[in-house]
This record gives sequence, C-alpha cells and structure tokens, in this order.
Amino acid sequence: MTTNTADPSAVPADDVRIPVPGGGHLWADRSGAGSPVVLLHGAGMDSRLWDPIVPRLAGHHEVIRFDARGLGRSAPPEAPFSDVDDLRTVLDHFGHRRAALVGLSMGGETSLDFALAHPDRVAALALVGASVSGHSWPATPELSAYSAARRERDAARLAELELSIWASLGRTAPGGELIEVMVADNAERRIISELHIAPSAEGDAEPRLGTITAPTLVVHGDHDHPEIGVIAERLAADLPAARAHRVPDADHYLPLRTPDRLAELLLAHLSRS
Repeated sequence: MTTNTADPSAVPADDVRIPVPGGGHLWADRSGAGSPVVLLHGAGMDSRLWDPIVPRLAGHHEVIRFDARGLGRSAPPEAPFSDVDDLRTVLDHFGHRRAALVGLSMGGETSLDFALAHPDRVAALALVGASVSGHSWPATPELSAYSAARRERDAARLAELELSIWASLGRTAPGGELIEVMVADNAERRIISELHIAPSAEGDAEPRLGTITAPTLVVHGDHDHPEIGVIAERLAADLPAARAHRVPDADHYLPLRTPDRLAELLLAHLSRS
C-alpha cells in the first residue's frame, strides 16, 4: 500500500458535487493521498459520521466519502436509484478502477452488494455494524415500531426511535451531540429518499457471502443492537477472508464513539490488503 506520512490536516480536501443518473448530485469530498478508501455511512445519517476518522486515515490513504442520495448535502432523488450504481459513479468520478470500501450499517450492505456486482473493483472491505441484504430481522416491538415509523412517514417518531435503538449510549457519550443533529437533519430526507430506492438487480447478498473473496474486516460495538451482533457472526463465518472484532464502549455509531480504536483496526486491515 502507498503511504503518505504528511500531516493530514495540511492536505486540502476536494469538495465536489457528482452528477448522478436520473438528475441531481451526490456531495463528496476527498483528502489525503495513497491507495483509495471510500467511506459509506448508514441510513438516517450522513458523511459527518466519519469526521473523526478521515484525518486518521488521510495520512496513509486517499480518503473519499460521500452523502448517500437524498441525505446530508446530496440532492433528493428525482427518479428510482440504486446505491450500488451511485457508488460506482463515485469511483468513476474520481478515476478509480478499484478501491477499499468501509461501510457502516446501510453502507456496509451497499459495500457487500457492490462486491457481488463488481468484484474486480473491490480491493478490501471493512464492514462496521453492517446490515446485509436478505437478512430476516426479528419482529421485536422496537424494530416493528421503527419499521412502522418509516412506513407511515413519521419523521419525528423515526428520529426518536433512531436514537433510542441505534444510539443507545446516549447524548453524553462521545459524539452524542453530532449524532442527534445528524438524525434530526436526515429523518425527513431519509423517508423521501427510501421511496425512490430501486430493487437490487443482483438479488440478496446473504446467501451468496461465500463468493466474496476480498479481505474483509467485520467490526461491531458491544452496545449495538443484538441483531447486528448476529449479522456480524454470520459475516465472519461466511465470508472466506473475514476477521472479526467486537469493540467495547460503542453502539451503532462506532466511528463517533470510539474513533481511535476503529481507525487503528482500519489502518491495520488496509495495510494487509
């Protein structure tokens, strides 16, 4: 791997708007130099999730992050879209045939789907509190309420449940204030965006995990939702080149809760890939 030991705070970031099929744009930025790494955030949040991680990686890699369609600073969708196609558009825009993908939650799901659709374009995977397409989630009261809020387009209720279920460590834990702001900013945007997501042309990933050969790091926090732990165990068992870590003192928003530990794991993984 190419290494740049310069102070990442001294490396200017490129702030761009990337046109996407169907109209609109994705917001993205790029910083650092070296082998490319793309950071993908989860549903109901945006690229600010990676604020503490970017400078830690940018001393060794070219770090690209972007806001998913309709979230953060990206434009709302005007037609059906695919997160996999949007990721390909981002890579093409920055001129990368191949890159490492670091995805949290929905971003992890997109990374796995992309690895199945475009295996030659994935140098490595890091799946942080990841979901996986095709997984059957348990019908618990809290998850049922969460699904109902999305279905009924109740943004206020969705934001409330996002914080209680996925940010269980609360506002006083590291990153708590930013988490609350991101969730509030994106609740309504998420509902609108999800109405336009096109079904995956590739099918569900879960039964096909054994075909993904990219070196993979699987990480989840010890305070994340229990089903994320179940998924992490499945990913570690079924992905042929996977290694797993359970991080203490972290919920679903692990990059903001324990950035030093996550960056340490990511840098070690990327250096071996």
